[in-house]
Amino acid sequence: MTVATIFDEAASRRLEAVYHTPDMVGQRREVLRALDPQPGEAVLDVGSGPGILLGELAQRVHPGGRATGVDLSESMLALARKRLRAEPSRPTGALKADAVSLPFGDGTFDAAVSTQVYEYVADIATALADLNRVLRPGGRAVILDTDWDSIVWNAGDRKLMERVLDAWSGRFAHADLPRTLSRLLRDAGFTVLGVRALVLLNPGYDRDTYSVTNLDVIADYVTATSDLTAGDLAAWRRDLEALGQEGRYFFSLNRYLFLATKGE
Repeated sequence: MTVATIFDEAASRRLEAVYHTPDMVGQRREVLRALDPQPGEAVLDVGSGPGILLGELAQRVHPGGRATGVDLSESMLALARKRLRAEPSRPTGALKADAVSLPFGDGTFDAAVSTQVYEYVADIATALADLNRVLRPGGRAVILDTDWDSIVWNAGDRKLMERVLDAWSGRFAHADLPRTLSRLLRDAGFTVLGVRALVLLNPGYDRDTYSVTNLDVIADYVTATSDLTAGDLAAWRRDLEALGQEGRYFFSLNRYLFLATKGE
């Protein structure tokens, strides 16, 4: 599956629901704090998805600035453009483009952000080099990605959980990207200023959390790409619901936020 087909219309809407959970609202707050966009700046969102973060960037750089998003998924772009039309007074744009070949001139942006995107990009070295190119000297970048081996998810049926997670990891070109991202950023011409973990922690079964809302996304992908059946995924979900009813549900996942700058 390509990135574009992973994020078809149905999957894009399911993922948009995940983005509205308090877990993701808190994550965006931390990303914005690290990037610190200022009025008048030109900011790029690589892999802007449904445009929620993009809209918040546009608010921060107003007046005088501009927030631009790029994504490969037409479905995601449609959601973003619909959202941005509701705020016509703030200069924004959402373009179809690949992270390895950004359609902008050298030094176009003051800052850039990318959340949960580069783990999908096979040619990560080229993508990071192109991100460096479109930033002005001294420009800053915030990149957030997941190490999927860090997941801790309680299960009654451990073997079934392992099969689901193993299939899910096939979604990513670099399921453990944070382990090598500092070196990759330095190789692309960045100076890494800091790295920190953002922990997604759901100690209970709550439908308004990242892990539970993401069940649909995981089930759709795993059913379509592995030998696990719809019945297997239904059993997996029943197991998690039962743990929730028994007070034994637990989910934890580490994401890593990198703050970097381009050399002067």
